[in-house]
Amino acid sequence: MNKDRELVTPQEQFWAGEFGTDYIDRNRSDMLLASNLAFFSKALGRSGPIASCVEIGANVGMNLRALKLLYPGIRCSGVEINPDASRELAGLIGEKHVFHGSIADRQANEQADLALSKGVLIHLNPDLLPIAYQRLYAASSRLILIAEYYNPTPVAVSYRGHDQRLFKRDFAGEMLDRYPDLKLVDYGFCYRRDPAFPQDDINWFLLERSGD
Repeated sequence: MNKDRELVTPQEQFWAGEFGTDYIDRNRSDMLLASNLAFFSKALGRSGPIASCVEIGANVGMNLRALKLLYPGIRCSGVEINPDASRELAGLIGEKHVFHGSIADRQANEQADLALSKGVLIHLNPDLLPIAYQRLYAASSRLILIAEYYNPTPVAVSYRGHDQRLFKRDFAGEMLDRYPDLKLVDYGFCYRRDPAFPQDDINWFLLERSGD
């Protein structure tokens, strides 16, 4: 954990604590891995080769496990605020590739082909979003994949009985407005009632940097 900054938002404290630990077992299964394989094969179908990835809010690495199967030899790193999830993630990708702390505290020292956020931006305090966007942008040398709950205007909804823990908005649109060199490559929707490969009802957006 980065000790230079306390967990200053209730949302960060929430995910670093008991709720975040309980989340681990609720979101780990062979079925989820299969669904993730289907998801990434579609969402990254127009991406070309991917040799490296950094994921914010990687948890125990269910997304990275799928990417490792799709792209053998891919170099993965992750940011994770929960200590229990961070330890398990380190077993998958190596301790030196795990940043245990808030995305707000991570300073990218190298870029990856793909920067990924899947079901993470929705749980951040909205005041942290400009920092999160900057971290995603700085971490990517080429591609950014955002897979979150979409709403055309910002809205907060109850999450498992907790208020101010889930926020919907147009995350990808805000990044496109903030960084003019980003362009939209592809987008789509995943449905929780998909009979073969269900996901949460998330919209995904693949963005690409046009270069300096």
